[in-house]
Amino acid sequence: MDAGEILPVMEMFYTIQGEGYHTGKPAFFIRIGGCDIGCHWCDVKESWNANLHPLTQVNDIVNEVSKSSANSVVITGGEPLIYNLEMLTKTLKSKNIATFIETSGAYPITGQWDWICLSPKKNSPPLEENYQYAGELKVIVHNKNDLAWAQQHAVKVKKETLLYLQPEWSKREEILPAIIDFVKSNPLWRISIQSHKYINIP
Repeated sequence: MDAGEILPVMEMFYTIQGEGYHTGKPAFFIRIGGCDIGCHWCDVKESWNANLHPLTQVNDIVNEVSKSSANSVVITGGEPLIYNLEMLTKTLKSKNIATFIETSGAYPITGQWDWICLSPKKNSPPLEENYQYAGELKVIVHNKNDLAWAQQHAVKVKKETLLYLQPEWSKREEILPAIIDFVKSNPLWRISIQSHKYINIP
């Protein structure tokens, strides 16, 4: 596992991206099990225990991707950077498949990435060196204090990094008005909505 030849895969599926910059685009999702960040509002807590998910050979993962018409893959979790993702991304890119990742940034970045969504979490903030790699910074907003916390991270990323605020799903109706007001006053930010949940797809 240290070499990244096998990974604990919770699920794989071809769908439409529902969040952030790539919303609306088709992509093959690979959800890797294992996470020690422990966000209380996480909507995939079943991903936390890596031992619950079958160890899968990288070649078998890529073969599943190849069965679809996907030209991009999103690696998510859990926290995928717990693992060495060099072999997985190298194999995908050898087949001209773009590689995207969503990560808290709490672990060193491994792998070859076309797009990195950095989604910092309070329980385990990003490593300082990871901010520079973010194509987008996506902050989940559970309460109004998270808006000020988001700004603390925005000053650490590159000038061209896209900034997104996303309401935590269970609090969306309560918190969305505050996010709207904040973005109107801070126009560098955009709003990300979990559109896949509205159209009832994975």
